[in-house]
Amino acid sequence: MAKKEQIRPSALPTWQEAKFGNILAYAGGAKDYKTGDWRTDRPVVDKSKCNKCGMCWLMCPDACIVQNQDGTFEANLFYCKGCGICVRTCPKDAITMVEEGA
Repeated sequence: MAKKEQIRPSALPTWQEAKFGNILAYAGGAKDYKTGDWRTDRPVVDKSKCNKCGMCWLMCPDACIVQNQDGTFEANLFYCKGCGICVRTCPKDAITMVEEGA
């Protein structure tokens, strides 16, 4: 059986020229994409329990934790993916995960 030759449209890049998907090409590039709309749970901070230590901010893999004027922290829900790492790292149990839409 003869092997068919594949014809590649000239408008498409070669595999060496193609840019891979889901790769941020520069530092800080994630802020251009609001990725928090697919989570199922969201973190809620009880400000009366928060001791303002910043462990949630330090450990958040999405860098979505922001500090408020009063020194407490909360998640920017445009970027939070609901992983719950902030809940597990809070030494005062000031953060709980609440089902989205509840």
